[in-house]
Amino acid sequence: MADKNENALDKLKGKAKEVTGKATGDKRKETEGKTDQVKADTKKKADDLGDRVEGAVDSLKRDDKD
Repeated sequence: MADKNENALDKLKGKAKEVTGKATGDKRKETEGKTDQVKADTKKKADDLGDRVEGAVDSLKRDDKD
């Protein structure tokens, strides 16, 4: 759960950087914000995939016991 909250916070920080960069004309800050958002999305997808794999492995282990 902490990872999901951390990813959401990272995405929010990235959005804030992007908006600040747009408002001030700072293309570097804007790009950093977009990059931070992509990183947060990628981490979230990797976490979700890990959860799915873990669930599948647990399911297979239960099936082996039957």
